[in-house]
Amino acid sequence: MKIGIIVAMDKELRQLQQVFKNSDVLVQKCGIGKVNAALGAQRMINEFHPDCIISSGCAGGNGDDINVQDVVVSAELCYHDVYCGKAIDDTTVYGQVQGLPARYQADAYLLQKSKEIALPTDIKIHPGLIVTGDWFVDSKDKMREIIGHFPDAKAVDMESCAIAQTCYINKVPFISFRVISDIPLRDTNASQYHNFWDTIAEHSFQVTKTFVESL
Repeated sequence: MKIGIIVAMDKELRQLQQVFKNSDVLVQKCGIGKVNAALGAQRMINEFHPDCIISSGCAGGNGDDINVQDVVVSAELCYHDVYCGKAIDDTTVYGQVQGLPARYQADAYLLQKSKEIALPTDIKIHPGLIVTGDWFVDSKDKMREIIGHFPDAKAVDMESCAIAQTCYINKVPFISFRVISDIPLRDTNASQYHNFWDTIAEHSFQVTKTFVESL
């Protein structure tokens, strides 16, 4: 199986390249945000022709059961900053690009495999909704606004749904693994996020390796 992994930032790229050193897995950086993510996914599809694509990186978490270093796996994905209005089509919901799914579903096989992998006892996997938008959430007010639209969201990031949309259009199986770097509703000024990179990020990305080895 040809597996491609897309990350957004240099710090994620460096850590995952070490995790997959001497491996056939292709790890590439797309850059931050939805446009960069979509362009990176399309380039990987065109040039590498992967059997599946994995989005890996960090995200802000939401929910009483979510903690820093947990991993949220994308059972579903949508945008938190897209609204097409109701002037033309009153069936399109908030977060949906008109004419495309309201929520993108992770590949069923990949999702099932993610639920079966064995992890250290201090790391938990949570299948659920990941919402994506071009906004680094560094305030409780912004997180409350997002969760007001998507109360079931377990993670908020800036790339996953754009990659999901690209993979949907190209019929490439997709799943996202997002390590929780901070909990915006429990934090101020993203201090948890910065501490995450100083302490536990490298250990957390081993989850993606464990998943890939299970395929």
